[in-house]
Amino acid sequence: MKIKQYDLVIFDWDGTLMDSIGKIIICIENMAKALHLPIPTENDIRDIIGLSMTEALRVLFPQGLSRSDSSADFLHPFSKNESSQRLEDGYLHMRAEFKIQYLHLDTTPTPLFAQAPALISHLQTQGYQLAVATGKARAGLERVFEQTGLGKYFVASRCADEVSSKPHPEMILSLLYELNIAPERALMVGDSLLDLTMAANAGIDSIGVTYGAHNAKKLLRAKPIALIDSPEQLLQHL
Repeated sequence: MKIKQYDLVIFDWDGTLMDSIGKIIICIENMAKALHLPIPTENDIRDIIGLSMTEALRVLFPQGLSRSDSSADFLHPFSKNESSQRLEDGYLHMRAEFKIQYLHLDTTPTPLFAQAPALISHLQTQGYQLAVATGKARAGLERVFEQTGLGKYFVASRCADEVSSKPHPEMILSLLYELNIAPERALMVGDSLLDLTMAANAGIDSIGVTYGAHNAKKLLRAKPIALIDSPEQLLQHL
């Protein structure tokens, strides 16, 4: 009998199990338009997917809500002398607007990749423990767990509003500690350079998926053990 190389498989969510990258890009673009902010490029938005929302906004909009937002009657113009609290208030407002855009873009729940549910069910049947490490906030992850019915398959999860944001290894290290799993017995599966770099920082193997935020060339920078082009191909490496 073949012995499993891994006991724990940790999945990213957006762009790995759920086909949500396009929606995230549109919502950030719409948020920027609504708040009269410069609209980031698609590549810039792809590069922040996996960060906590606040960290992502700091990267995309380092000046916060600037003077260009003076048309919004609830804000005063920002300047270099504004307090750090004022800047943080701006990011809170951006987060609120992003949530509005995300929840109301359409009434249809964001779909999972077609092969993802069967993959998750099969891995659990084969005795793997499954976990999630995501840039989503806890409320967002619980919402998609309920919408998709996949929550029952995961023994643990970590969200970006609970621990340090990717690529810091805290998400993975805390999962390993909770589940008493040695690093060499764990595998990270993700679609972004942030996911795979987090895995490297935590000292575990990773597999990159090429159908999400980043292409194969970028994912290879983090030296994953393999790249896959669809969820079901993960089975070839387990």
